[in-house]
Amino acid sequence: MSCVTASLHPHPTPVRTFSTRTVVAIVASLLAWASAFIVIRGVGHDFSPGALALGRMLVGAAALGVLMIGRRWVRPTTREWLLLAGYGALWFGVYNVALNLAEQTVDAGTASMIVNIGPLLIAVGSVLVLGERLHRPLVLGLVIAFVGVLLIGFANGASAAHLGWGVVAALAAAVTSAVAVLFQKKALVRIPVAQATFTGAVAGVILCLPFAGDLVRDTAEADPGAIAGVVYLGLVPTAVAFSTWGYALKRVPAAQLGVTTYIVPPLVIVAGLLFFGEAPAVAAVVGGALCLVGVAVSRRKARAEL
Repeated sequence: MSCVTASLHPHPTPVRTFSTRTVVAIVASLLAWASAFIVIRGVGHDFSPGALALGRMLVGAAALGVLMIGRRWVRPTTREWLLLAGYGALWFGVYNVALNLAEQTVDAGTASMIVNIGPLLIAVGSVLVLGERLHRPLVLGLVIAFVGVLLIGFANGASAAHLGWGVVAALAAAVTSAVAVLFQKKALVRIPVAQATFTGAVAGVILCLPFAGDLVRDTAEADPGAIAGVVYLGLVPTAVAFSTWGYALKRVPAAQLGVTTYIVPPLVIVAGLLFFGEAPAVAAVVGGALCLVGVAVSRRKARAEL
């Protein structure tokens, strides 16, 4: 999830020397987010997409609430409440449900490759919403990534006229997380990262409440290992990873930090092979590589504008 904040700053930034704590925070976030794809795939047989999202966010919101104890609370304006609600509902709600749905039919590695086109989508959103200039590298990157998504879709049994639902759901997760980051970016101008994350998690819980009945039923029927997986998703990839990422984001330029998220898909592919014996088809790997190339191309400084 979510690691797509970076592309809001499209121009290169001078390389900085990271402190040990910052490096640890970055590594912790990446490993936690990579593990989330594996755990979601593993517990998907016991929990439906909506129930899994609600269970994860209940745990995550509770843990983030504990982390907020003793912290200063900045009173949001009406506009900031709307931004926080939109960011949380999309990222912690819609994104989680869509990703869970995707991994019902698509292996974890493939899902992670599709979701990682998020930085490119944010760049597009920055042009449409924030009024940033449209550059040729952005258009070229969008085309390359789109071809990559098509290849992934074909590798998963899609036809030219109809992409597999798992691929569509993963693409929806990428889009919703990208839109959420645009809301988050504006909210973080004044709201602290911890407060914004906690508020967003609560918004995600509220959006997923209609799945409460499914969560109760699935929990009653699930084995202890699957329940532990849901708790893990709430504590580590949600509460811990978003906190460590916020720590790093305060100290490292977003564009520079975002490059590190490209390591997530390879980690997920290797872990998927080890734990499930699953590996993306060759065409899917090529498509995923094209997605990442498209993101990289879109981030290049343009020499000439369209």
